[in-house]
Amino acid sequence: MSKAWRSATIGLGANLGDPVKVLSEAFAEIAKLSGVRNVNVSSLYATSPVDSSGPEYVNAVALIETELQPKELLLALQEIENKFGRIRPAGQINAPRTLDLDLLTYEDVQCVDDVLTLPHPRMTQRLFVLVPLRELAPDWHAKTGQSVAELIETVRQTSPEQKIRLLTQIDDQTQVNS
Repeated sequence: MSKAWRSATIGLGANLGDPVKVLSEAFAEIAKLSGVRNVNVSSLYATSPVDSSGPEYVNAVALIETELQPKELLLALQEIENKFGRIRPAGQINAPRTLDLDLLTYEDVQCVDDVLTLPHPRMTQRLFVLVPLRELAPDWHAKTGQSVAELIETVRQTSPEQKIRLLTQIDDQTQVNS
């Protein structure tokens, strides 16, 4: 009996080293995972740190199909983070990082335990997730029923300190588009 293919979304972020290069390489690593296919990626976005410190982040979202179960996928994503030198300092939440991969959604699965919470508990409060998610899944709705566009507007009104701008890569140079 074969496993069923499920859709999942992954948030990617980095703000140490060369984040644009790291996210590009991380997309390739995700695409190479056994049990993963049809990896679609958003544009890259420069974002202000949220509940964090350090330089601006580069963020994106990937939409994939996977045969892996949620915790198997999470473990595979953590192995990719480790490959890129991810360090989790004790007692420091949201520390600057070389690579952060968050499993945002897995079909309509809802899960809360010590290892994994789905959907990601703060994804609807972060422009660095919502804006690239809207690019890939403009019809996505939170479990509250709010559309991704409505959530973006709410965050812009309630958290004006969150800044995001589109990045594109042209001839190995990152250009900012307004």
